[in-house]
Amino acid sequence: MRRALGQTGLSVSPIGLGTVKLGRTRKLRYAEPFALPTEEEAAAVLHGALDAGVNLIDTAAAYGLAEERIGRHLADRRDEFVLSTKAGEVFDEAADRSRFDFTAAGLTASLERSLRALRTDRVEALLLHSDGRDLDVMHDDAVGRLLDFKRQGKARCVGVSSKTVAGAEAALKWADLLMVAFHADDESHRAVIREADARGVGVIVKKGLASGRHDASAAVRFLMGEPAVHAAVVGTRSLEHLRANVAVAEACLNPSAVSDPADAD
Repeated sequence: MRRALGQTGLSVSPIGLGTVKLGRTRKLRYAEPFALPTEEEAAAVLHGALDAGVNLIDTAAAYGLAEERIGRHLADRRDEFVLSTKAGEVFDEAADRSRFDFTAAGLTASLERSLRALRTDRVEALLLHSDGRDLDVMHDDAVGRLLDFKRQGKARCVGVSSKTVAGAEAALKWADLLMVAFHADDESHRAVIREADARGVGVIVKKGLASGRHDASAAVRFLMGEPAVHAAVVGTRSLEHLRANVAVAEACLNPSAVSDPADAD
């Protein structure tokens, strides 16, 4: 099953694979701690996602080993999926904290590192990885550089992974794509994602399971009930859970064709 990602020209699965759990364990906001998967386990999740019909893979320079693992295991399947990554944040393992750089030079260096790690010459989506200061992050030099990447063919569409409603609203002036948090306990972005949808701006939801605090089946049903949500990325290291979430989404969007599966974490 595929859905249009706004007017980007991209068609994506309603559930995408978020890859932070494939590359990083420190300083995250998940409800429960988790171990980093082995190389073999990561490969199984990545290939299994594509085999299950998931064609949206979301990653970031700040996700530790994730970009390298995607490049290592999926380079020969590159044309099978829509690849989204983020620039502006890297996680410093030695210092155990994130570092941010939203200068034009910093974003250029970040994208070039990501492309090398991902073993590709372009991404379908490139997002500013906001540190929470959305309006400051989206300064003219940063937005201008993203638009340069788009003109150069290094990114098919550009946008922001924002933290605030004000930031998402401001991004509608220039972005092809928004990534925002949205779940049953935080519907603050509902109006702006509906405005984005009306304008043809793609909408991808992050943290749709509230970082593991919500029942996955109920959370996916909630997300699929909002037509302005074009896709939701779910971070997981479990192929079983990913497949269950995909089945729930398909049951919601096409109830006559798919029976509703048991809940997944």
